Parts: sequence; structure tokens; C-alpha cells
Amino acid sequence: MDHDHFMGLALREAQEASDKGNVTVGSVIVRDGEVIGHGQNRVGTSGDSTDHAEVAAIRDACRTVGSADLAGATLYTTTEPCPMCLGAIHVAGIQQLVLGARHHKIGLTIFGDYSVEKVIELIKSDMTLVTGILEPDCEEMRHRSL
Repeated sequence: MDHDHFMGLALREAQEASDKGNVTVGSVIVRDGEVIGHGQNRVGTSGDSTDHAEVAAIRDACRTVGSADLAGATLYTTTEPCPMCLGAIHVAGIQQLVLGARHHKIGLTIFGDYSVEKVIELIKSDMTLVTGILEPDCEEMRHRSL
């Protein structure tokens, strides 16, 4: 898979979120080399505190494939998913998570010393994690809404 390409698509989603006045986070879900879902943070415009990019992408992918089972899929997201989103990713059966910016590196402290790795270990998930993809671009994008 071309991680840079798909993260670039997630960055476009983040830019659209920013253009609409939302937090700059975007996500795409890919299976068999095809984008099956995309999402962007819409908390500011929807007034829904759960309207995160990853959840929106999961909902879109489920509609696209006609199933709640997203086994075999990879989720690309511009910023490390929050605990709520990571739970949704796990429940959806997404097997690979590719992320750009990390909470600790951009100064997000709302979740304390949370990391995706800690939760993956806690829930004994076999999810594969890929980090550092377009990380400087993702960090710059996320800083726009800090």
C-alpha cells in the first residue's frame, strides 16, 4: 500500500474540516487498495462531541460495503485517534491503523499519557500500527486548530 498517498487523502479531509471551522483531523479507510470510507472532524459544525474523523470514516465505510465488519481494512488518520475512536476502530474490525501526528508531540494533554500502543496492549488487540507517515505535514495541519 502507498501509505503516503492515502495519508495525503486524509490530509485533504483535514483541510476541508479546517475550512469549515472544525478541528483539523481527517481520515480515510482503505480495503484492497480502494478507499471505502472517508471522514473529517465535524464537532464544531455539528455540535456533536462524537463527530470525529475516524468515526465518520467508519460510518461511511460501513455504508459503502453494507456491513459493520471492516475486517481487512486500513484506517489512515492525520492525528492519533482518541480513546473513543480507537475503540470504534477496534470494534469495526479494522486491522491496520496508520497515523501521522502524535498527541504527545503536538502538545495535546487532554488524555494524559494516553497512547494508541497502551490501549492496543490493554485490549490485547492484534491491530497493526504504522506511525510517522507524513508526520511533519500532519503535525503542521493539526497545529492549525490547537
